[in-house]
Amino acid sequence: MTEILSVQEWAALSLSLKVSIFAVAGSLPFGLCTAWVLARTRFPGYSLFNALIHLPLVLPPVVVGYVLLVVLGRKGALGGWLYDIFGVSFAFTWKGAAIAAAIMAFPLMVRAMRLSLEAVDRNLEQTARTLGASSVRVFLTITLPLMLPGLVTGCVLAFARALGEFGATITFVSNIPGETRTLPLALYTLSQAPGGESGMLRLALISLAVALGALMASELLARRISRMTDGTNK
Repeated sequence: MTEILSVQEWAALSLSLKVSIFAVAGSLPFGLCTAWVLARTRFPGYSLFNALIHLPLVLPPVVVGYVLLVVLGRKGALGGWLYDIFGVSFAFTWKGAAIAAAIMAFPLMVRAMRLSLEAVDRNLEQTARTLGASSVRVFLTITLPLMLPGLVTGCVLAFARALGEFGATITFVSNIPGETRTLPLALYTLSQAPGGESGMLRLALISLAVALGALMASELLARRISRMTDGTNK
């Protein structure tokens, strides 16, 4: 790989993979809880909550990045407190890039898991509870296995979206080589540099290959899990 890519290009690729993995892993518990709330509950303000969850899909990413900077920047409402008390800073770091990517990818994750959760036969859950199973056991042994294809799809879609995140990232954490310069930012940097066309082509092809591979793997894995689940239920 180092023979194909320059040191800077390889650093951008590895950072993008790191940011995307942490973004998905960090948002997965919240995504699962949010999908459960949207699929299984109704409450005053439900429509507003649903709209807020999906807001990053329609907002300009730069707006999301600006809000993150205002809230989590070193002088932000929450970021200033975190930095003064714990010495933790998210702005202009790869951790901030992971947060930005996670927020932009969150609606895709939630939507996939919510649709899968809504397709679960609730009669099976009710039967298990009638037989004495606790709510936690019902979720772990019935609900989660049945919604697993949607969970996998949501994670992969979120990973692919996080891999391509640009606007919120550059606004919140800037474009710092080796720290926050992910693949999209590296592509942008090369587009501004004389003679960067060959590097742009390499990174564009690698981005395409990684995203396409992730989506294909998601489809194959979801089908395999679905077949295994169907075989278990028969």
